[in-house]
Amino acid sequence: QVQLVESGGGSVQAGASLRLSCEASGRTPTTYAMGWFRQAPGQEREFVAAIRGSGSSTYYTDSVKGRFTISRDNAKNTVYLHMNVLKPEDTAVYYCAALSQFVYYNDPRKYNYWGQGTQVTVSS
Repeated sequence: QVQLVESGGGSVQAGASLRLSCEASGRTPTTYAMGWFRQAPGQEREFVAAIRGSGSSTYYTDSVKGRFTISRDNAKNTVYLHMNVLKPEDTAVYYCAALSQFVYYNDPRKYNYWGQGTQVTVSS
């Protein structure tokens, strides 16, 4: 079992920055790839970014490329999502998740463990 706890969400103005954190605990969390997803009201959960267990590769959905950066500190068992130039359309609940098979990095159905989510609200 891997437990995930997100933090860092909040309410900001458009153009601001936020950093989300996801602390992992439990069974060998550093062996898992990690992803960030988001879900806005009435919409499906959407892939945002993913990073391999080693941190050697990262992937992003097109709408956040150049604005968001995913990173991890395995010594702290923590994954981060640095979000810059936030837009109102980034408003959602953001979830981190752990994945054992990286080939499925953008498919939420393949993730093994999920955090409880943290709200990000961006006003214009």
